[in-house]
Amino acid sequence: MRLRMWLLGILVGSMVVTGSWEIARGASEDESAVRVSPSAEFSFSPEVVAGYIHAVIAADRALYTTHVVERMQEHRIVIAAEAWKQRKALPLPAQMLLMGGRVVEMGGSGLRYRLASLWPIYEENGPSTPFEEAGLKAVAENPDEVYSGMIKRGDQQFFKAIYADRAVSKACVECHNGHLLSSKRDLKLGDVMGGIIISFPLPSEKK
Repeated sequence: MRLRMWLLGILVGSMVVTGSWEIARGASEDESAVRVSPSAEFSFSPEVVAGYIHAVIAADRALYTTHVVERMQEHRIVIAAEAWKQRKALPLPAQMLLMGGRVVEMGGSGLRYRLASLWPIYEENGPSTPFEEAGLKAVAENPDEVYSGMIKRGDQQFFKAIYADRAVSKACVECHNGHLLSSKRDLKLGDVMGGIIISFPLPSEKK
């Protein structure tokens, strides 16, 4: 819930807000309270907003992977497994990210994010559009670059960005290399496995 509110807050910040900044001294000498009142314009670029969202997703995933999955497995408390419900195990890091994306999408803000790959274990986790296929190829070749652009769904315009998704844990590598449905079995830690795809609606242009 806290992550969802974080992301929704970032989205709100991406909208153009009418207002001027009035700075008032806060309780700390190093901080100041910012109040908005009508008179000036302020906005974030969609690239910046997508970067904020990706930073939160990546941090959450890294912490879950290292402080929960790997730690629990190292101490032989509980394992992470694809069939986690049946085996009373932890969800794999990729499964946690996908579940989080579904919860955020249900919130109705228009924000979506998911994992996708050119070598998916399950077909639904492959690219769903030519844009996604081109983006996944681009980040596989240049993992430090972000593939982004404007897309349309009906009458609504969206910003879409694809970030390289690397193998961040042994659980990721072992799952993909050992899975019966996997088409790529030579992954190593740090390799690009696919991409994190983020999209959100843009404000309608003023007429």
